[in-house]
Amino acid sequence: MVRIERDSLGELELPDDVYWGINTARAMENFRISRREISVYPDLLVAYAQVKQAAARANRDIGVLDEERAALIDRAAQDIIDGRLHDQFVVGVIQGGAGTSTNMNVNEVIANRALELAGRPFGDYGYLSPLDHVNRSQSTNDTYPSAVKLALVYALTRLGQELGLLRNSFAGKGREFRDVLKVGRTQLQDAVPMTLGQEFWGFSTTLGEDINLVDLTVPALYELNLGATAIGTGITASPDYAPAVLEHLRRITGIDGLRNAADLIEATSDTGVFMTVSATLRRTAMKLSKICNDLRLLSSGPQVGFGEINLPAKQAGSSIMPGKVNPVIPEAVNQVAFIVAGSDVTIAMASEAGQLQLNAFEPVMAHVLMQNSAWLRRSVRTLRINCIDDITANIDRLQTQVDTSVGVVTALTPVIGYERAATLAKRALADGDSIRELVLDQELMSPEDLDAALDPAGLSGGLLDTGPMPALTPGVIARLEAALDAADRTNDA
Repeated sequence: MVRIERDSLGELELPDDVYWGINTARAMENFRISRREISVYPDLLVAYAQVKQAAARANRDIGVLDEERAALIDRAAQDIIDGRLHDQFVVGVIQGGAGTSTNMNVNEVIANRALELAGRPFGDYGYLSPLDHVNRSQSTNDTYPSAVKLALVYALTRLGQELGLLRNSFAGKGREFRDVLKVGRTQLQDAVPMTLGQEFWGFSTTLGEDINLVDLTVPALYELNLGATAIGTGITASPDYAPAVLEHLRRITGIDGLRNAADLIEATSDTGVFMTVSATLRRTAMKLSKICNDLRLLSSGPQVGFGEINLPAKQAGSSIMPGKVNPVIPEAVNQVAFIVAGSDVTIAMASEAGQLQLNAFEPVMAHVLMQNSAWLRRSVRTLRINCIDDITANIDRLQTQVDTSVGVVTALTPVIGYERAATLAKRALADGDSIRELVLDQELMSPEDLDAALDPAGLSGGLLDTGPMPALTPGVIARLEAALDAADRTNDA
C-alpha cells in the first residue's frame, strides 16, 4: 500500500505505513552518504521532540494554534520523548540544508503520529500539517541548534558522571597502593622515589579537573535562539512566542537555566559554543590518552619492560606468539582519543565556514560532537570496568628497583651536598653498589641519620595524602551505573 504526498517539487509515492513524509523521502534519496541515520542519536530525537512539544504549548497559549491540534502534537512529541517511533527518523546524519531534513523528519513524524491519534489517515495534512501546525512560529534555524544544544547537555552530563566513576576507581587504586614505593621517572629516565599510590592518585586528580571543565561547559549550552526563526528577526513568530516557548521548555526539560540569547541574529549564525564543547572533549580525550600511555608503559614486559603493574588479561594478544597478552583496553581508548582530536579540526573548519546569517554546516558539527561524546563515554567505561578496577602491583619488583636506584641520592643532597651526591651516583652506576653501602663505607652519614633520610615516607614526600576527594559509596556507584547503562542501551552512536 502506498500514499501520495506532494510538495513544491512535485509528488511522490510513499509506503502507507511510515510516519515520515515527502521531505524526508527526498532527503533519504539525496543524502545516501554516511549510511547512518539520525536515529543513532536518541538524545537529539528526544531534545527535538521536547522543542516541538514546548512550541505546541506556547502556540496554544498565545492563540495561534487551537487546543485540539496542540494537544495532538503534544501527545505525539511525548511518544518520541518516551522512546517510541525512533526507527522513523531515517535521514542521514550528513545532510545539506543546515538541518532542514532533520527538522522536517521530526515535523512529519509528529504530524502523522498526531493524525493517527486523531483517527485520521497518514498524510491528511489539511487537518494537521507538518509545516503549518507542527512547525508553527519556528524555523530549522532556531529549532535545530536548540535541539542539538539540549542533546549535548544530556550527553555531557552522562560523560561527566562516567568520568566521576573512573576518577573514583583511580582514587581507590591510589589508596590501595599508598605504601608501595617505586622509582619515579622524568623524560623516561630514573628520577626520585614516590609511591605507586601517588601516581594513581594523580590520575584521579587530573580526571577531577576535566569533570569540572565538563560541568562548566554544560551551562554554555543553555543559551538558545528559539523564536529567532529564519535569521534572528523573528519573522512569522509573535513577540509573545519566545518567552512562552522557553518557559515551557524549562518545565519539560527540568533545566531552569535555559535562556534566549540577547542578540538572536548573532546567535543564529554563531557556532562558537560547539567549538567550546569540542575543545572540552579534546582536552579530556588527550588527558585520558596520556594516562593510557602511562598504563601501557608501567605494565610493559612482563619480563623485559617496566613490569611495575599488571593490567588484567582480557584476550589473547597474538596469533603467532603463544601466551602474549596486550594492553588492548588502553589501546582502544587511545584510538578514541585520536578520533576526538581529529574531529576537533572538523568542528573548527565547519564553524569558520559559516556565511552571513546562518551556518549551513551544523549537521556535521552535531554528528561529530554527539558521536565523540558517546564514544568517549563508552571508552571511559571500558577503561574502568575492564582495566583499572583489576590492576595489581608487582610489589617485590618495585621494592628492588627502589633499593638499587641511585635516585635516592637526591634525598641526601641537603646533608652531603650536590657534588658529593653526584660522585656517589656515578660510582653506584659504575660498580653496582647501592647508595646506602657507599654512604656508610665513606662514613658520610651515621646509620641513624641515613635511615631517617631514606625513610619511605620522607622519600615520597609523606606517602599519600588522600585529600578531600571522597570515595563514592557502592550504592551511589550502582545507581549511577544503572542509569548510564539504561541510557546507553538506547544510544547507538
